[in-house]
Amino acid sequence: MRRKLVTAALLAGLLLFDCGSAWSADPVKIRIGWVVVPASLEPILFAVPGLARHQGKTYDLEPIHFEGTSPEITALASGELDIAPLAFSAIGLAIQNAHMTDLRVMADEVQDGAHGYYSNEFMVLKDGPIKTIEDLKGKTLATNALGTAVDIGMRAELLRHHLRFPGDYNIIEVRFPQMQPILAEHKADLVTAVPPFSYDPKLRDMARTLFTMKDAFGTTQLTAWVSRKPFLDRNHAALVDLMEDVLRAVRWYTNPANHDQAVAIVAKFMKQPPERFSSWLFTKKDDYRDPTGLPDLAALQRNLDTTEKLGLLKIHVDVKKYTDLSIVKEADARLKAAH
Repeated sequence: MRRKLVTAALLAGLLLFDCGSAWSADPVKIRIGWVVVPASLEPILFAVPGLARHQGKTYDLEPIHFEGTSPEITALASGELDIAPLAFSAIGLAIQNAHMTDLRVMADEVQDGAHGYYSNEFMVLKDGPIKTIEDLKGKTLATNALGTAVDIGMRAELLRHHLRFPGDYNIIEVRFPQMQPILAEHKADLVTAVPPFSYDPKLRDMARTLFTMKDAFGTTQLTAWVSRKPFLDRNHAALVDLMEDVLRAVRWYTNPANHDQAVAIVAKFMKQPPERFSSWLFTKKDDYRDPTGLPDLAALQRNLDTTEKLGLLKIHVDVKKYTDLSIVKEADARLKAAH
């Protein structure tokens, strides 16, 4: 009897130890990259109290700023970043150049030209000599960086009109804030315009849209959240909690009832007056954000196929092999069940 009591006491102690360990487990640290707000909402996702119900409990989100997607690919490859919002062009390069065969598209971030929403613009002077795309032969075009999503969209549209780079036109790299003065000073014949810079009144007064990303690609899966399979497998439960909070936040930001408050949050973070954002942010004049968090995989496949056709991607990427939507689907199902 004494032996049975000792055994029972030991088992009870082990059970209590196991439960205590589970209760005291530290939240999973999740390092996520971001490049620019408001296309990327990572640093302000949970600015409103009550949106992140699992933050600090099962996970801790750490947004890390990067100047572009290339450094994000490097950080993801070296294990210094857990989730990266990458443009479709960067996804292809991460697989091709960084050999990340375990890369997985896990959720949507923003889509260009989807469901009647905004599409990035390529603009020329209203009173200038460029009337058609064919008029760009021999001219200088401005992009933010070679190989980016908008750069590929620009080149794809010109290719449809039998203009190839290099040879038929020149490309210069210009930061988005400098596009308007570059066009005004005739240093480029066409510039790339994305929000909020495309809504600059000075640019609108002097320029017109020659074509858009949607003209080149149809819907574009502009950016998507990607991670690596071992991280997803190891932290599935915490990532579902994160994605539940993310979907709740995206739905809050895109709810017209919250528009003024959402604009104020973005404006404060950007240190700009709200008037610069109020007419377009989180409306159909902005990029589309899927409320269920699902990326448009058919669009992503088309985008990567076009990148391959342009010779900017040397391999064929089968999107289905690099996709895992189990986490975002589980999070969406949980939110639906709660209602």
